[in-house]
Order: sequence, then structure tokens, then C-alpha cells
Amino acid sequence: MSTSQTHQAADTAGAHVELQIGGMTCASCAMRIEKKLNKLEGVEASVNYATEKARVHTPAGYDAQLLIAEVEKTGYTAALPKAARVDDTEAAEQEPDRELIALRQRLIGAIVLSVPVIAMAMAPPLQFDYWQWLSLALAAPVIVWAAWPFHRAAAMNLRHGAATMDTLVSVGTTAAFLWSVYALFFGTAGVTGMTHPFEISISPTDGAANIYLEVAAGVTMFILAGRYFEKRSKRQAGAALRALLELGAKDVAVMRSGSEVRIPIAELSVGDEFVVRPGEKIATDGVIVSGHSAIDASMLTGESVPVEAGPGDAVTGATVNASGRLVVRATRVGGDTQLAQMAKLVEDAQSGKAEVQRLADRVSGIFVPIAIVIAVISLGGFLGAGFPPASAFTAAVSVLIIACPCALGLATPTALLVGTGRGAQLGILIKGPEVLESTRRIDTIVLDKTGTVTTGKMTLIDVVSVPGQDRAELLRLAGALEDASEHPIAQAVAKGAVDELDIVLPEVDDFRNVEGKGVTGIVEGRSVLVGRRTLLDDWAIAPDPDMERAQNTAEDQGKTAVLVAWDGRLRGVLVIADRVKPTSAEAIRQFRELGLEPILLTGDNTTVAQRIAAEVGIERVIAEVMPSDKADVIVRLQSEGKSVAMVGDGVNDAAALAQADLGLAMGTGTDAAIEASDLTLVRGDLRSAADAIRLSRRTLGTIKGNLFWAFAYNTAAIPLAAFGLLNPMLAGAAMAFSSVFVVGNSLRLRSFRSRAIDAAPAPDAAPARSGTPTRVAA
Repeated sequence: MSTSQTHQAADTAGAHVELQIGGMTCASCAMRIEKKLNKLEGVEASVNYATEKARVHTPAGYDAQLLIAEVEKTGYTAALPKAARVDDTEAAEQEPDRELIALRQRLIGAIVLSVPVIAMAMAPPLQFDYWQWLSLALAAPVIVWAAWPFHRAAAMNLRHGAATMDTLVSVGTTAAFLWSVYALFFGTAGVTGMTHPFEISISPTDGAANIYLEVAAGVTMFILAGRYFEKRSKRQAGAALRALLELGAKDVAVMRSGSEVRIPIAELSVGDEFVVRPGEKIATDGVIVSGHSAIDASMLTGESVPVEAGPGDAVTGATVNASGRLVVRATRVGGDTQLAQMAKLVEDAQSGKAEVQRLADRVSGIFVPIAIVIAVISLGGFLGAGFPPASAFTAAVSVLIIACPCALGLATPTALLVGTGRGAQLGILIKGPEVLESTRRIDTIVLDKTGTVTTGKMTLIDVVSVPGQDRAELLRLAGALEDASEHPIAQAVAKGAVDELDIVLPEVDDFRNVEGKGVTGIVEGRSVLVGRRTLLDDWAIAPDPDMERAQNTAEDQGKTAVLVAWDGRLRGVLVIADRVKPTSAEAIRQFRELGLEPILLTGDNTTVAQRIAAEVGIERVIAEVMPSDKADVIVRLQSEGKSVAMVGDGVNDAAALAQADLGLAMGTGTDAAIEASDLTLVRGDLRSAADAIRLSRRTLGTIKGNLFWAFAYNTAAIPLAAFGLLNPMLAGAAMAFSSVFVVGNSLRLRSFRSRAIDAAPAPDAAPARSGTPTRVAA
């Protein structure tokens, strides 16, 4: 790290310094670093094991190098992270993770070498002459090389007076291996034709005829597997931020001396005027100088209704120009844009989220030193009582072997493997074990409206024609004219006409787009107009009281209404809206059964939000919320003592998903929302969110049951081992049985049933109310 970087981080008085931490292997590592940093005067630190980052509040002028040195004293690494940029995303995605690669290599090696060792030890027919020596040759690289990360971490923990899961793995596997070496070279285990009978006996023995290489190799293999999958999932920690940054435009057409010049987005400055053609992304936040268009913000906000915009209106970078040509003056660039601020919100929410410490680490923090102390006491007691050294060492090794976490290593990975596998079959993607802890505590579920409770797509839901006007003719002519427009509402009309009439729409001549009002054209020899009341006024077409009532009724309900006229007469009203998903009401009922309070959160107006909430059975509504404020709503709910789950699908939901105690993203939504979430729901069915919570809670319960029995078997046998009444072979048998039990218990998750899939077909969808397009305030 350069000196300039250090001073840059420390110049801001009372600033928050962020450090990238390396070398952590469990949640207790994060706790140890946090405790160490908080001992420094004036320093407040929070270390997140999941994101491998420390957020530290320091006094004015504090040198960040002192923080890094303190972390390094604890045995870990620390550095100031580089600022994320759009052009870094591809390199970050492709950069190899050396630690992950090394872990995968160790795991593959452990599997190849350990499986034969376990098979020979557990199946007497495979025990040929000198099989024990082959087992030693195969197991030695596993214990020395594959398990090296555990031994290194255990040694580091020992220097700092701590004990973790790594300590238990290292001590147990080393004890089993060293005793096996002793039995082979100095006992009777190395004689020709020695067999390893699978028998259970509780009697004093010197143990010199038994080897436990399968215990040492098997435990290493299983725990390496769990560590590898954990590390691989953490590789995606920065994907939400990259997905947000990649939404922005890469280059822009700037007006220079009256002509267009295309430049990289990084060279754009405040005050520059740039051109946005139909279908292009708006390069940065700005104000429209000339032109009219409908702005599609669905990529950024998740809201399906386009926003009509013209000169003087503010626009946001990364939104899409749906129709006309615009000239925009840049008002904010780089890190000041709304997109960059949303990316920062996601990063802050992820870094600040408190992760639950692993249950196995919590228990092993007490279990490990107790087991070691008991083993030492047993050894000293036998020697003090005059027993042979072999008997004393047998008792001590039996304690260490029975304490070795064979089933403990399987408890979490097997339940996660089966639970996540079953979830994948049902369209539920669980990102890691930390997620499961969150599902147990949540009591409130916040639902985004568009794309989550509703379909997120504009749909033609009603056609009101004047008396005597043929409905099919009205649809055919209006649909043909709207089909020539790129506007999302126009496309909804055209699609509705094709779907209802099952025809090919006729050709349009002399098509014209009247900015901000509607469209005109010649269809089948008739001069057709589709648009707002102002468009018909321009053509001096008289209003119709019945049609005006239909239009006002639709707009009062939050729907969008367009008028259709031809040959100088008003012919009808077309009503367009977003639809409530047919399964949303059932999903709300399931949430209540799970003890969750549903809350509807949307940027739409209050009237629309309350009507949709009433349709699906939601009582509490939070409406008219700006995209960047959704995370603040989650924080406010959490400050009320609620444990909050959030379901969303838009980029505007990403920060809220990351801030929530549990984030669930609809797989039909944006990549940024999916990456920021804890659970991804592949199907657009909201009932799958209830399935995801039920499956996660059941998987967590299975893991806890596994951990309880894994420790219970070992703990119950420790007193027998300590008094020399447990043959070390029985310790191996007990662990084998506990492992089988753990695997069998985990396999029960395969029977989990989805209520969304098993449920009867839902009733037809009711129309949702989506607000009429309004201008963005300048």
C-alpha cells in the first residue's frame, strides 16, 4: 500500500476507513480482529466475515497504517481497497482467486487419496496384506498437505490464545494420524495380515493394534469440502456492485461546435450537452435541453410505466430513451450520479450487515479446549495411577478422536447440499448458510409492487366503445396505429389487439408521433388518432360524456386511458394497466401463516398502491418512495425492532435487498437485484418466496439437529474415553454412526414439497392499477 493511499484515507476528520481483510477462516476470526481494533483509542470497528471487510471510524488525522499494523499483529492481512470503476468490472470478474484455486486443488487431492483409505478401513474384505501401509502412504499427504490450512490456522490461534474449529480439526486429525504411526511402527498394527475388524467393545486396551488413518483423512476431506463451497459463494460478494456499475453507458455522443462527437463516458463533464437517440441509454444525470420522449426507467427503478419528459425535465443516467431524440445537459457525472449513489448504498448495506456467527464455531470455541484439557487430565491421571504409558496414551487419544468433528464436518455441508439442491429443483436459490439464520428471525416481509406483486408489464385490460361502435373494428384500427409506435403503452395496445382478435394488423400510412400527446395515421383509408384529450382537441373532435366518464374512472383508479378517434368522431377509450399476478393473494396468505406481516413498498402514488394492496390482502402500504430511499425505509422498520425480509426485482431494490435482514429477488428481475439478495426466486410466482422461507427454516433446523447429534455422540463418549473404557476403535465407530445419522437426517430435506407447485391453479388475474405517466420534476 502506498503512502499516498494511507494519507488519503486518513485526511478526513472522523472518517470511516474501509479495510479489506485477508486470512479469516471463521466468524470468530472476525470477532477477534474487531475486538483488537476496538481496543485502540477513539476507534470503533465492525468486521464482516462474509464480505471480508472492516469498517472503522477513526478520530481526525488517524493514520490508517496503524489500523493495518494492528490487524497484522493479530495474524491477518489488511489493505485499503481500490475504488471500483466501471472499466474494472470485467477484470474483476476474470481475475482468478488464488486462494479458491488452492483450496479446490487441496479438496480434489483429499478426495482422491481419502476415499480408498476410508473404504479399506470400513470394509474388511478390502484389507489385503500390508493394506495398512498403503493407507499410511495415502493418508500422509492428506494430513500434511491438504489439511495444512487447518494446521496453520490452529497454530496462529494458539499464539493468540484462542481455539476455533480449525483447532479442533488440527488437533483431532493430528492425534489420529500420530497414534496410527505409533501403532504401525511401535505397536502390532503393522504386522503382515493385520485386519481392522469393525467391532464394538468397551474394555481397557493399549490400542497399539489399531490405526485411525480413515478418521484423519475423512475429517480433512469433509471439512475442506465445506470450506471450498463457502469460499466459492463469497467470490460473488462484489457482483451486486459490478452489476450496478455495468448498467451505465460506456460512451456518449457529445455536442461539440454544432456536431456530434462520441467520447468515453469518463471524459464527460458537467455542463456538456449530449445526444440520446431512441433505444439508447441516457449517459448521466442531466436536464433535457430539447426534444420529447418517454423515458423507460424499468432497468433502474423496476417501474413499468414510462415517464413522459420534455425540455426542462430532469433525467437519470442508465435509464432508456424509448422514443424521440433528446439533447441533455449533464448536471452530475461520475460518483455524483444517482446510479453511483445507489451502488454506494448497496456496498454500505452489505458491509454493515451483521452476520450471525457460525453455530459450530461458537460451540467448538468451548468444546475444543475442554476436550484437550480432558485428554491431558486423562493422560496424567493414568500415568499417576501407575498404568502403562500405552494405556495412558490410549485413553488420551480416545478422547481426542471422539472429539474429532467427523459428523460436525458433515452437519452443515450435507444439509446445505440437500436443502439447496431441493431448492434449485423448486426454483429457489439459497446463497449460503448465513442466509438460513436470517429466515428464522424475520417477522416482517416488505414487497416491491411492480414486477413482484404485479406482472410489471403494461397490458390492455379494457375496451370501452361508444354506442354502435364495433369493438373488433376499434381494436383493429387502434392496434394497427399503435403497432407503429415504440412507446410501451402503444405496444401494450397493439399486443392486446393481436391477442384478442388473432389477426395480422393492417398497414399504416402517414404515421406521425405527436410528442407528448399521441399518434396519428391512415389505416384502411381512415384517419385514425390515438392519444390524450389534447390530441383530439387539436383536431377539433367533440368530447363524449360517456367516454369522459370512462376515462376519468380509469385514471381515478390509477390506470392509463387513451382515446381513439377517426373520421372526426370519438370512437372509444382503451384502458391500460399493470396486472396483479394471479398468485399474489395466495402468497400473502402464506406469509401470514408463517407469522410475517406483509408491507407493500412502491414509488407509485398512494391511491394506486392502496388499491393493489386491498386486492391481495395487504394492510400496510408505504407509497411514493423514491428509488434511493427504499433502503432508508428498511432501516426505519429495523429501528422499530422488526426483522425485515425484502422481496424485489428492480435495480432500485438492490440497496434495500442488501440492507434487509433477508433479501429475496425475483429471478425475472434485474441482475443487480439478484446479486444483492440472499435468496433468488427463479420463477416469477410470489408464492415461491413463502416456499423459500419454509425451506430455509427447515434446512436450518436440520443443520441444528445435525450439530446437536454430532456433539451429543462425541460428548457422551468422552467420559468413557477419559476413564480408559473406550477402545479408540469404538470412537471411530461412534463417529461413523453419527456421520450416517447426519447424512440420513439431511436427506429428509428431499421430501420438502412446494405449495406453489402443488397448489391448484389460481383464479384469473385481477387488473392492477398503475399510475398515469407524469413528468419528472425538474
